[in-house]
Amino acid sequence: MLRTLTDRHRAPPDPRRSTDVDDVALMARVARGELPAFEAFYRGYHDRLHRFIGLMIQHHAVIEEVLNDTMLVVWNRASTFNGLSKVSTWVFSIAYRTALKALRDHDEPVEEPEGDRYPSLRAGPEQHRSAEEARAALTRALEGLSHEQRSVLVLTYFHDLPYAEIAVIVGCPVDTVKTRAFHGRRRLRALLSGEAEDWL
Repeated sequence: MLRTLTDRHRAPPDPRRSTDVDDVALMARVARGELPAFEAFYRGYHDRLHRFIGLMIQHHAVIEEVLNDTMLVVWNRASTFNGLSKVSTWVFSIAYRTALKALRDHDEPVEEPEGDRYPSLRAGPEQHRSAEEARAALTRALEGLSHEQRSVLVLTYFHDLPYAEIAVIVGCPVDTVKTRAFHGRRRLRALLSGEAEDWL
């Protein structure tokens, strides 16, 4: 299954990861212009956003640009957070829209050095090579999906978000999210060809 493959690439749970209650309190302080609160918020979301954006956009410099633009919006518009969704949903919505804009603006694919993609895993040579091959195959397959399908699958499998929350992030009905996930998985099966039976 795809979830089996993505489990190998998902970061282990961070015991320091904030709850929504923590995020709401931090957001209130950010809205008051407290720089230390924003720095704590940035640190808490950096890795999660980097993984999400990195699976939508492959060029390292653009990932960092989108991440920083996202957090700039958070800093400038923290006072507009109305509590109708989780803070994480609000932040991922901003990241999603910012990433889509970057994809439109940077429509020419740019190859980056292999070493810039993701930190290496702590494993032996065989495991490392196998993980790298799996990651490369999955990355290539994800690039073959539409931005809409890719976003839904990344949020589902890499961030464990429910369809209802994904619908808020990408700005469409839950049924549309389910349809995108269905067609995205089907497209991945085709793109992964012979390996699909093991992964999907």
